[in-house]
Amino acid sequence: MAREEEKYQTQREFSRVDAHVPFEVRVVPSEERASIRARTSGGTSFAETHALPELQDKILAEWVKSMNSKLDAIVNMLTFQREGFGSMPFAHVNISGGGLGFFARDKYNVGETVEMKIILPMMPPVALFLYGEVVKSERMTNSYMTATKFVAMNEEVQDEVVKFVFRRQREILREKRK
Repeated sequence: MAREEEKYQTQREFSRVDAHVPFEVRVVPSEERASIRARTSGGTSFAETHALPELQDKILAEWVKSMNSKLDAIVNMLTFQREGFGSMPFAHVNISGGGLGFFARDKYNVGETVEMKIILPMMPPVALFLYGEVVKSERMTNSYMTATKFVAMNEEVQDEVVKFVFRRQREILREKRK
């Protein structure tokens, strides 16, 4: 019984939420498994960035700041397109800092490693490559409910997921109050 309680606590280490987001999944071939690591899209695009100089003209400073943020958004969009995030279908997922659940047409085998590409609707949007070990694949009416446990996850990527979960929980609470 103690072992089962320990398993339950591990499974619920993180809060989880449902979301409708751009999402794509594929099985990671065995030859790729040694080199997988969760990461943000375009995370290493710019090796060197310089801070903008302080401008005395406040109107000009605001304009430059606005242009800079628009350019950042364009660069992010181009990076998303280049890495295949531009045309992903939307899917219902259940996500936490420890794993992700989703519905799939095909059955995934327990123990398989899958790559999940997802865009979290933050400001700015965050595109992630996540990897998970399939822990459950259960037949539903005309699909399979697949549950994964994140693997090859670093703290930076996990923090992005947890930030999204907390933001989504706040949205859900606000909707309930209305």
